[in-house]
Amino acid sequence: MLDIEDQGRVRLLTLNRPDALNAFSEALYDATAQALIDAAADPDVAVVVLTGNGRAFCAGTDLVEMGARNPGGDGVEPGVHGFAGMIDQMDSFAKPFIVAVNGLAIGVGATMLGFADLAFMSSEARLRCPFSSLGVAPEAASSYTFPLLLGRQQAMWTLLSAEWISAEEAQEMGLVWKVCPPDELLDTTMAHAQKLAALPVSSLMESKVLITHGWHDGVAAARERENAAFSRLMGAPANVEAISAFMEKRPPDFTGM
Repeated sequence: MLDIEDQGRVRLLTLNRPDALNAFSEALYDATAQALIDAAADPDVAVVVLTGNGRAFCAGTDLVEMGARNPGGDGVEPGVHGFAGMIDQMDSFAKPFIVAVNGLAIGVGATMLGFADLAFMSSEARLRCPFSSLGVAPEAASSYTFPLLLGRQQAMWTLLSAEWISAEEAQEMGLVWKVCPPDELLDTTMAHAQKLAALPVSSLMESKVLITHGWHDGVAAARERENAAFSRLMGAPANVEAISAFMEKRPPDFTGM
């Protein structure tokens, strides 16, 4: 589910649910959050790299579990950390956090890039923020981080349209730093991670604090607003129709909504 490998002072985390396109179940949210907690506390870890196994980086939240949370669903046992806890750890992670987007990045697979200190992306990867098409709202503080990173209009289109964004477009927008051929992505990412890991971790951490000073208050306020919006929309007619259409493999019908 989550593979963990140390290469020197770089800890590589690999989302490993390829049959589900690495979509986050509650268990995977928990595992990723705990891995970040452990890496933060480990003095032998200087840098963390997150990537995915298979043709996807991460297809967002598992929609089967999401459907079970709706009225009439079977219910899902909440995790220890869950989605919110994982985002807490990404936001507070004090060491360099690098993301290598190897394939499809949807929902939180895209919005977590707002917390990446460096983001690399395969030239064949694409990303999508499908919130409007699911009848919900932006998440993971993307309503704050994306306008800062991309500018208002690019962020508006990315978060509202639910359209696919290519790797080249993501780089032009400023959401990712470097685009690499697929077979060079991880090697390039790890080479940069190793360069950082060779430096004093105390300096890396102090520098990150200075660069991100003032960021966390904005993230916290955005998440509070997003959570309120999500609560209003989750289980509402548009969201129920979107999830039903996904499960039934048909286009959703939002007529009159």
